Amino acid sequence: MRTNHEIEEQSLELEERHSLRRVAGLSTELADVTEVEYRQLRLERVVLVGVWTTGTIIEAENSLAELAALAETAGSQVLEGLIQRRQNPDPATFIGRGKVDELRAAVESTSADTVICDGELSPSQLRNLEQKVKVKVIDRTALILDIFAQHAKSKEGKAQVELAQLQYLVPRLRGWGEALSRQAGGSASGSGGGVGLRGPGETKLETDRRRIHTRISKLKRDISGMKVVRETKRAERKRRSVPAVAIAGYTNAGKSSLLNRLTGAGVLVEDALFATLDTTTRRVTTHDGREFTLSDTVGFVRHLPHQLVEAFRSTLEEVGEADLVLHVVDGAHPDPEEQVRAVREVLAEVGADRLPELLVVNKVDVASQETLLRLKHDWPDAVFVSAHSGTGMDELREAIEAGLPRPAMELLLRVPY
Repeated sequence: MRTNHEIEEQSLELEERHSLRRVAGLSTELADVTEVEYRQLRLERVVLVGVWTTGTIIEAENSLAELAALAETAGSQVLEGLIQRRQNPDPATFIGRGKVDELRAAVESTSADTVICDGELSPSQLRNLEQKVKVKVIDRTALILDIFAQHAKSKEGKAQVELAQLQYLVPRLRGWGEALSRQAGGSASGSGGGVGLRGPGETKLETDRRRIHTRISKLKRDISGMKVVRETKRAERKRRSVPAVAIAGYTNAGKSSLLNRLTGAGVLVEDALFATLDTTTRRVTTHDGREFTLSDTVGFVRHLPHQLVEAFRSTLEEVGEADLVLHVVDGAHPDPEEQVRAVREVLAEVGADRLPELLVVNKVDVASQETLLRLKHDWPDAVFVSAHSGTGMDELREAIEAGLPRPAMELLLRVPY
């Protein structure tokens, strides 16, 4: 026979499973009224919503906090974050149908104009949820694509982002007329339909499938042509026996800062997600006179859209062709181990998971001692550094030198007899 405590505990768990849970600390709304009014002219006001299916509540809240950071990077003002405990997302509306009304109430009470869902939604889920909450709804994939569209600078980067956007859009054309109309006319951002709808793909949202497929084919040809140039440069480096080191890691882990610290490259360093999309390669000389190239690559993130992995494959192959991968980890992040798992998943997709890897735990100057002790125990071969202060950089240079392949040497010996 169950005790009253067990019955109460089960009741609480059941209630938690079916109710929306507010996540504290996600709001980025400013207290100053004048500043808030100014921001409202240029920022979309968003409510975040996620479905907690597996893992702990801490992991679910970390995921929503990352979504909030992504939304801010895209230029949004996060008003509230909600999580629902469910075994699986609802196939019709993502969150449970009865809880959609609670989400709509949250949207109305905050005067939000956009809902961002922490996952990739099907076209019908997006359409159904929009019809219920009466504001624009986008998913995590569209949000990440939007950020990439804003940050792409090179011709290759822009082509890769546009390809990913169009591949995401194709299955979402049918039955989305009303939704596309609402999204194309987003009220807050002022141009381009707002978060999730900016960039090279935005002017093609209402074109037919045939034209989009034609455009996709052209983009693939263009990217293939750029890939040939990249492969030619790599082949030349190999011919000259110049080892290649690639910097990989989670977005905002400090990869560009590390490149600058090691090479003095002067690459843009910004405290924002996906600030670097284009590969930067610099030549470095070791203490014993050996040369190698050091390349900074696009940052990874949990559930990186497969469209982006495919579109950026030629860029990510820069990692796959390396002799050594510097896997940069944000030591100050709440869950660095999860970041490492996410990065290794993407590396496996591009065939770079069997390369020699040197874990570099960055931001030790702001990481907690408890976290650092745990990571040093779990990753005894890792190098702990601060690209900001320079701590550990000598040890990192020594580790890189030790990890570089030694060139084959021919010796002609004359032995007297």
